[in-house]
Amino acid sequence: MQENNSWIFAIGFLAQLFFSARILYQWIASEKAGKVLSPPIFWILSVLGSYLLFLYGVLRNDFAIILGQFLSYYIYLWNLHMQGQWKKIANIIKIVLILTPVVATGFILRDLSVFDEAFFHNKDVPLGLLIFGSAGQVIFALRFVYQFFYSAARHESILPVGFWIISLVGSSIIISYAIFRQDPVLLLGQSFGFVAYIRNIMIAYKSRKITVYEK
Repeated sequence: MQENNSWIFAIGFLAQLFFSARILYQWIASEKAGKVLSPPIFWILSVLGSYLLFLYGVLRNDFAIILGQFLSYYIYLWNLHMQGQWKKIANIIKIVLILTPVVATGFILRDLSVFDEAFFHNKDVPLGLLIFGSAGQVIFALRFVYQFFYSAARHESILPVGFWIISLVGSSIIISYAIFRQDPVLLLGQSFGFVAYIRNIMIAYKSRKITVYEK
């Protein structure tokens, strides 16, 4: 790891710290409740982690990371709104949160030839590996698309069992991508979450059995 890149990796590790903290908090809260919960702090930490990981993806010229974060970032904000947390945020911060990914994407795309060279002809990320990693990020991000429609239909923020199943599939691909990419940030973040996803599936099914039994 080159010294001049250490600060970039520091941003990535900080982002994964937020993501790991959200999973740990949600996991502990769900264990105590005996059912899968969707606490507000989960979404607050998601926004912070996604914001930093998006920046990390830009600095690493990693289109797969950028794509994955862009797909899920605004769903995090929507969940904050559903839980009544969005209105507590100062307007200037709301504007920054909403516009930053859009402005950053516009900055990246300002010169399509440079963008194509940096992201699709990057010697560190062959096209085949990029497609593989992007597929993992898309699947991983689709868990929040699924969660969005599931929650919107019920008018509340919920983390259904399907969310965790999709998480497992996407995480498996991203871990493989991280190994090929030699990316410690992705590898560390996904390895921690992998265990929590399995446990949440177990909690969800156990809670469902108890509910059926009580009926």
